[in-house]
Amino acid sequence: MTMNAAIPTKGAQGLRQTGGCSRRNGKWFLFLILFCVIGFGAKGRDTSTNAFSNDDCLSCHLDPGTTRVVNGKTESLVFPTNVFAMSVHAKLSCVDCHDSIKDLVHDSPLPPPDCTHCHQKEGEEYGTSIHGVSHVLGRSLAAECWDCHGSHGILSVTNPASPVFKMNLPFTCAKCHSNPGLTKKYELAHPEAAKQYMESIHGQALLKMGLIVAPSCDDCHGVHDIKRAVDADSPINHANVARTCGKCHYGVEKTYDASIHGQLLAKGDPRGPVCTDCHTAHEIVNPEGNNFKAISDERCGKCHADMLEYYRETYHGKAMALGKPNVAPQVAACYDCHGYHDILPPSDPRSHLSRTNILATCQRCHPNATQGFTQYDPHANPLDGKRYPMLHAVFMGMTGLLIGVFTFFGLHTIGWLVRAVYLYLHDSKTFREAKTRTQVDGEWFTRFTPFQRFLHFLVVTSFLLLVITGMPLKFYYTGWAKAIFRIFGGPETARTLHHLGAIVTFIYFGLHLVSLAGKAWRGRKNFRDPETRRFQLGRLWKTLFGPDSMVPTLQDWRDFVAHNKWFFGKGAKPQFGRWTYWEKFDYFAVFWGVAIIGVSGLIMWFPTFFTRFLPGWVINIALLIHSDEALLAAGFIFSIHFFNTHFRIEKFPMDTVIFSGRVSKTEMLHERKRWYDQLVAEGKLDAHRVRDEWERWKNIARTFGYIFFGLGLVLLVLIIYAMATRLSH
Repeated sequence: MTMNAAIPTKGAQGLRQTGGCSRRNGKWFLFLILFCVIGFGAKGRDTSTNAFSNDDCLSCHLDPGTTRVVNGKTESLVFPTNVFAMSVHAKLSCVDCHDSIKDLVHDSPLPPPDCTHCHQKEGEEYGTSIHGVSHVLGRSLAAECWDCHGSHGILSVTNPASPVFKMNLPFTCAKCHSNPGLTKKYELAHPEAAKQYMESIHGQALLKMGLIVAPSCDDCHGVHDIKRAVDADSPINHANVARTCGKCHYGVEKTYDASIHGQLLAKGDPRGPVCTDCHTAHEIVNPEGNNFKAISDERCGKCHADMLEYYRETYHGKAMALGKPNVAPQVAACYDCHGYHDILPPSDPRSHLSRTNILATCQRCHPNATQGFTQYDPHANPLDGKRYPMLHAVFMGMTGLLIGVFTFFGLHTIGWLVRAVYLYLHDSKTFREAKTRTQVDGEWFTRFTPFQRFLHFLVVTSFLLLVITGMPLKFYYTGWAKAIFRIFGGPETARTLHHLGAIVTFIYFGLHLVSLAGKAWRGRKNFRDPETRRFQLGRLWKTLFGPDSMVPTLQDWRDFVAHNKWFFGKGAKPQFGRWTYWEKFDYFAVFWGVAIIGVSGLIMWFPTFFTRFLPGWVINIALLIHSDEALLAAGFIFSIHFFNTHFRIEKFPMDTVIFSGRVSKTEMLHERKRWYDQLVAEGKLDAHRVRDEWERWKNIARTFGYIFFGLGLVLLVLIIYAMATRLSH
């Protein structure tokens, strides 16, 4: 028995306190003393030899009145005979452990028992452990024998009721290692270790599934000789971890020893990662589960930060970062290519990435991959011009394009904005009246046909869908990117919607090309002289570069120069024709964007097909071009185009002409007088007056309705799929 900081007391009426056991009255107490003396004398026993029997001790410690006060609370000192009778020490006497007792009436508290009399080997091991050393350093709350094994009810370690039985040990260790007061006071390195272990695959196997072969605390840390990880002979020392884990995972240890990581460790190189670097110490999860895959890239990146940086710029890395919590998308993680425990350099013929094995490695995810596909580099650095000259050249070109376009048109927009604000502040009343007249005019003329408006609707919807599902990939490290992908249900659903946006883009672009071809076919007679029926080059030239054409001409350059002079008050505001120079730029930007973004997107969509006749590194270039060109398009549309079309003061908050298709006569005379004069001169003004257009565009409207309805059904299916995917995880 150990009595710490206690004052033994007797009775409820303030009876006297003694240094040991007390009786209800003095006579009985004296009688007991006399009895003991006589008894010992009759048996020839000497009290100096500590040869008291258990009955001698129990004469006091079976009395309910035997108590002590600890920290102001009264505690009973009744000995648990039933518990002791079942313990491994049942045949021992009290004084075998409490050998410091010299008299039956003994002092309190007693010195702690010395277990090393019987357990010398264990005592020596404990003395060198972190617990034993802590005692020497004065850390009185460090665990001692009875903190783990119990006191009077010590059971065999094989007894399921023992606190050190394998299935009970995590809870026994947790008494200290999950105690906030102790972990904070002694600055324990892993205050959440017990909780993490119980939620790990080891803890679940042992505590929930009852698999006694699963490791418990002592299997990794030792039993009595528990030491710090920095101690060279500790089983959790970095150099010994693989051997410790190999006690259960023998085959994995042998595979690891032959790997590049194991070879580094064998050479004493501290950079060689061990089991706990990848699997952690206490939070070990099932490596076949999605959670392990979702966090594996970060763990590899602790040593391979340079490789991780550019892996994250690939679709695989971005999709991994944007995946749902604890659910990894179906993309390649580091170990899918490099292997698990058998990682070797690509120069080693046994490596998964050696010349003889790399194709088979790629085909595990891309079954149709060819040798050309293996030239794709998931860690390519576009800043490294020596190793990746083509990629670096494209990177520099795209960077220059981005800077050039935004600088040029940014200055153009600022100049226009400053001039517009100046005029508005100079005469705001006239400005507002002129704007009102353009919106309530009695004469309206058609500027966009229903077909053109329908195509613009497809442009807007597909572009927004592409941006919403694409830009989060480019800015995968931001919170808003992750939020958007969570709304979609994950990278897989977002990718499907992105492909849908691409299909719509190809549809409207194809429809426009078909309409141009049809218009050229219907107007083919205009290219011939009506009398001679001979082809007239001049007529073709007028069609291609005339006032109704979208092809840039010298007049557009003159308009641009005059417009910029007007920005700075150096000339009159120019009058424009049917199409302005910035509208023509927007028009051909679509051709450029569909060509550049479309082709690069198709290469990434069908990489195994294109690498049948192209080298794999073209995928790296396609990703760079697609990403930067998409950023250019989104940034330009949402800033430059929006200002030119909607945000300048005379149009704010929106120019609805692309939706209504009509423009007032006042606005034509204010901004497009050249076009108005052209229509008057050609006698076509009345042909452009707004009439009831239903008969002309009802088929298009119905087509639009069918497409809208179809898209709704597709989106419904995608939403259900996203919800089912989320619920399944």
